[in-house]
Amino acid sequence: MLHMRTVLKNIFDAALAAVAPDNALLRHLRLDNGWLYADAQRWQLQGRMVRVLGAGKGVAPMAHAVENLLGGWLHEGLVVVKYGHGLPLERIRQLEAGHPVPDANGVTATAELLRLAAACGPDDLLICLLTGGASALTPAPADKLTLADLQETTRLLLECGATIQQLNAVRKHLSSFGGGQLARAANGAEVCSIIVSDVVGDPLDVIASGPTAPDPSTFADCQHIINQFGLENRLPGSVRQRLAEGLTGQLPETPKPGDLLFGRVLNVLAATNKQALDAAALAASEAGYEPVILTDRMTGEARLKAAELVATAKLWQQQAKRKRFCLLAGGETTVTIKGNGLGGRNQEMALAAALALEGNKGICALFAGTDGTDGPTDAAGGYAFADSTMRMGGHTAATAFLEKNDSNAALKCSGDILLTGPTRTNVMDLAILLVTEDDNLSAY
Repeated sequence: MLHMRTVLKNIFDAALAAVAPDNALLRHLRLDNGWLYADAQRWQLQGRMVRVLGAGKGVAPMAHAVENLLGGWLHEGLVVVKYGHGLPLERIRQLEAGHPVPDANGVTATAELLRLAAACGPDDLLICLLTGGASALTPAPADKLTLADLQETTRLLLECGATIQQLNAVRKHLSSFGGGQLARAANGAEVCSIIVSDVVGDPLDVIASGPTAPDPSTFADCQHIINQFGLENRLPGSVRQRLAEGLTGQLPETPKPGDLLFGRVLNVLAATNKQALDAAALAASEAGYEPVILTDRMTGEARLKAAELVATAKLWQQQAKRKRFCLLAGGETTVTIKGNGLGGRNQEMALAAALALEGNKGICALFAGTDGTDGPTDAAGGYAFADSTMRMGGHTAATAFLEKNDSNAALKCSGDILLTGPTRTNVMDLAILLVTEDDNLSAY
């Protein structure tokens, strides 16, 4: 029988393969006799200037695919990637920037993206490639704001456990890039965006902060988020002033649904967490496990959600007579930081699950980010087995690791850390739990 680590990792790898951004793009874009097709829409390329702009942790393989597809039809292009996530490209320029906290390179790169968009005209075609991570990689401080203002606001919201929807709503109103503003900058050019979703529910206005999508969020929504987390007096003064001016109508809102500019914009959702789950289910079935997709909208506090998933697995275990199950969940949890340790939401889920699995040799699990990174670490996530806490030094030691939000150290101690390196895709996180009545599951 395959070792359980290998089974879990094989299922995860199958999910990643299904949402590879380059293949996802080519499922929707094709070139035929000088016409570019995107699903049911098409553009004649003869006499038309074609530019490619993009950003995200998984944008490099998309850029490689599109420059190969377009060949000589491509006039120029630029993509922004996270440090270490690039690939060799021939016709499209590539710049690196900081993630999850934006940096000066991101500001410079975003200004160049906006300059290239502004070079477009009504007869041109702008192809945008967007994946998770683009929001942080494309900081464009709005008037009177600085990079430091955006960095501090992002840091405060992340530490408070803000959801990606909440974080991006605020980002859009402190930016000149997100919330449909890239599309507005393109001077009436036709826009085709190929999008890989890293947001629960796949809302186009939230993924990558929706630079080519209408923005339903408002300055009032931003103020509500700030109040919810008690940040009214902790935000930089310039941010508080901008939100106040927006609330009183002194600043224009982001482009809203119904704006005529979106009549020339096509947004194509190319890869999602659900697609990854479907592929994981197929791989689990091929490995001899009956797959059960619990949800593709997993949210909540990481440690609590992990405990819930283990409790669900234990219920399924009662039905595991002569059967083996693979429970699957996808989405994105949050971590409320109370300690001074190092980790991420997937590593924290693995640590919490290990505590909940103590002594139960019929269940094991893997929690991982599809982008290959989890929090400010080099890990993608971690495994959880019946004996994981024992290898951390026992129940008390594992609990102490959890209370300090020090899941990275705990999983390194037990040997349960998952290191993948950059996967160059990003469709949020996956939880994979193998369930059997057999009490001989081993970590090795």
